[in-house]
Amino acid sequence: MPALSTGWGGLISAAMIGSLCLNAAPAVADNEIGGGAQTPPPSVKASGNADGKGNLFAAAGAVVFDRSRNGSGDSSGPVTPSSGNWTPPACYYAPKYTPAQMRKYKESIWAVESTGYQWDAKQRDTYVNGHPYKDFNKAKADKGYWWDSYVTEGREGDPAASTCTEDPFWVDKGASPPADILEAITPEMLARLAYAEMRVPSTKVDLAPAGTTKVNLPTWAWLDAAKFEPVSVTASVPLLNVTATTTAEPVSLRIEPGTADAQTYPASGVCEITGDHIGEAYAKGKAGETPPCGLRYLRSSGDGSYRLQATLTWRIHWTGTGIPVPRSLPDGRFGADQEVVVQEIQSVNH
Repeated sequence: MPALSTGWGGLISAAMIGSLCLNAAPAVADNEIGGGAQTPPPSVKASGNADGKGNLFAAAGAVVFDRSRNGSGDSSGPVTPSSGNWTPPACYYAPKYTPAQMRKYKESIWAVESTGYQWDAKQRDTYVNGHPYKDFNKAKADKGYWWDSYVTEGREGDPAASTCTEDPFWVDKGASPPADILEAITPEMLARLAYAEMRVPSTKVDLAPAGTTKVNLPTWAWLDAAKFEPVSVTASVPLLNVTATTTAEPVSLRIEPGTADAQTYPASGVCEITGDHIGEAYAKGKAGETPPCGLRYLRSSGDGSYRLQATLTWRIHWTGTGIPVPRSLPDGRFGADQEVVVQEIQSVNH
């Protein structure tokens, strides 16, 4: 099996497997390498609550997520990929068992005899009798790991999570997983998993007039881009010493008035970031000017209001082990609604 071209680097020693298992819950650690909590990299000093979940670091199977540079707050949320047919992976393959753990796992299944004699016999032939593995690869205990599938956290009920159906397979240390297993952990797969973990702040724009405006009156809209700094999540597999960081940076704001009876500025409704701001804050004396970012309602909202939606587009890229130059992932979008009351301009009769 060829060595990875992306330069994963050396794997941690077999002694660290024991360390990972000791730090995990005993019942799980006896059976899975990545089954329990894993200690974050010691060089990272974490404090506070950056992810809104009480976790700066979180282990999910064999993968550890560093969320210390993620978006925070009750109104933050995940981005939606702008590419409709792209989603982060619902399942993946990564190291899961040592030979001893693999034996314990498989023999516990065979002992129940619920899978039938023929299936059990075929499994024993595969993993015990040398076709192709001998005695769960016990002789190679310090030279590799058994890989198996994991379901991405939060995707347990997703039909896509049932696509990882390969039987456990062996991968030598420093070697690539089989090329035909597309869901195997690589730096790019980690980047895609980190994509799903990213949280960005809610997008509530400043409006002038604020809250209530008039028919045919230009309404200015703007955002202080400094409030929307880049966010990032790092995903790693400590056992393989492989990592990837996915970063999102805001690039534009789309305004949707909530009614067809409105005109946006610019006409596309998309306001690009310029320097440290999107749009321009209204100032006294600009009432007769056309806002660089904003809208104009053509009809009253009556006794109700229009639901304006402001959506930020985030440009997303990643770097990782062996990948020093950023590579693109699909842009992400995240928005928020706000109510706008539109009144008729009252005329005075003499």
